Amino acid sequence: MARLFSDSAAESFHNPPFLHQAAIALGSNLGNSEAILIGALEQLHQTPGLQISAVSPIFVTAAVGPPQPDYLNACALLTTDLPPRELLTTLLNVETQFGRERRERWGPRRLDLDLLLFDNDVIEEQGLQVPHPRMTERAFVLVPLAEIAPDWVHPLTRRAIACLLKDVDQRGVTLKTVTPSTP
Repeated sequence: MARLFSDSAAESFHNPPFLHQAAIALGSNLGNSEAILIGALEQLHQTPGLQISAVSPIFVTAAVGPPQPDYLNACALLTTDLPPRELLTTLLNVETQFGRERRERWGPRRLDLDLLLFDNDVIEEQGLQVPHPRMTERAFVLVPLAEIAPDWVHPLTRRAIACLLKDVDQRGVTLKTVTPSTP
C-alpha cells in the first residue's frame, strides 16, 4: 500500500500548527469609541487563524499629540497561526473597515490597532517593528497590557510589563467607568 504522507507530512498532520502569542493595543477617540473598540475585537475574533485569549478593561487616556479628544484604550492578547506581517496586515484592514484615515501623525482617529509583541521576537523590517518601538514609554499601552500580561517579558529590555509600568507616569490614564443603562 502506498504511503499517503511523508514522515514529516504525517507528523504535521497529527500535531496542530504552532500557535504564536501576540499582544495588540487598541485606541479610539472619534465616533462612538467604545462601540468601535468592541466591534474591532469582534472582527478580529471572526478572523480565521486568530483567537482572542484576553482583553483588558477599557481606559480613558489623555491624547498625545495635537489637541484632540481623550482616547479610549485597551489591549488584547491573541493566539494566532498568522505570521507577524500577515497579522499586521489584518490589523490594518480592520482599522480601514472602521474608517481609519491616516492624515497626521498622532492625530485623532476612529481606530488605531498596534502590534506590540509577537512571541518573544524582535522584528525590524520595512513597516514592521516588534516590539512596538514606543510601547515602553506609553502608560496608555502599559496600563491595559499589565492588566492581562503583567509577566510578559519585553524581549529588548528583558523586563516584565509590570516592571516597565512602574517607570512611566500613569497620570491621565483612568479606568473607564461603566455607564449605567437607563430602565
